[in-house]
Amino acid sequence: MITGIKGTRVRRAAAVAVTAGAMLATGALTAAPAQAVTAPSIVAKGGYVMNNANGSTLYTKSADYRRSTGSTTKIMTAKVVLAQSNLNLDKKVTIQKAYSDYVVANNASQAHLIVGDKVTVRQLLYGLMLPSGCDAAYALADTYGSGTTRAARVSNFIAKMNTAAKNLGLKNTHFDSFDGIGNGSNYSTPRDLTKIASSAMKNSTFRTVVKTKSYTAKTITKTGSTRTMNPWTNTNGLLSSYSGTIGVKTGSGPEAKYCLVFAATRNGKTVIGTVLASTSISQREADAKKLLTYGFAKLG
Repeated sequence: MITGIKGTRVRRAAAVAVTAGAMLATGALTAAPAQAVTAPSIVAKGGYVMNNANGSTLYTKSADYRRSTGSTTKIMTAKVVLAQSNLNLDKKVTIQKAYSDYVVANNASQAHLIVGDKVTVRQLLYGLMLPSGCDAAYALADTYGSGTTRAARVSNFIAKMNTAAKNLGLKNTHFDSFDGIGNGSNYSTPRDLTKIASSAMKNSTFRTVVKTKSYTAKTITKTGSTRTMNPWTNTNGLLSSYSGTIGVKTGSGPEAKYCLVFAATRNGKTVIGTVLASTSISQREADAKKLLTYGFAKLG
């Protein structure tokens, strides 16, 4: 009897082990389809998503087709500024009338910088990336380009942007402006822009700026008093509507339509990507959310 019970127990234990093994095997099989999630359909004409940790591709749609990029160009503007040797973020820049005239003439997005005010480089970066200030972009290009005239300095700064793109190995990107208001030869692709953003995100100042929803600058006026600027609000709606969003930059324009370079971190994993030529602000955000969710699902 005892031997029989033992035998039964052994058989039962073996059966349990087999069942557990089968369950483990089934578990492995059911976990795999997470990799096979259906790729979403987006309205944007171009899109690209990658795993920020290793640069592996998670999604593509016309990822290497060159398009106008609008103000997503300013990611490279910021990257070039932040790459300057011995950069002093507290350096004060005096706002010139040329910057103000430029945004008025181009009906461009602006940080509403006041002519004659002294604004720090750090503040200019917030003015560049949050309200997408073309006046801030002009001030930075004028400050960090080399040359004896403003035109020469701006041209030199744009050359630095193109050199930075070449150094990243990008074949489908060219800048002819410091802010995305191009002269017919300012273009990139979803894949290239994503790589530019991923590189820029390695800089802690850049990361801090692009995840900030609102920023209030205190500038120094001509008379030496302090001016509290109206708050700059980040144009990236994902910061408030998609959990884990950490950046990056919006862009729009008659040719560019509606663009968004985006990044989010969940469970220690960061997905970064770009949509170009979507149809509206709400649509570019909807496209980006779909791609982020898809990216995270692919990463498991």
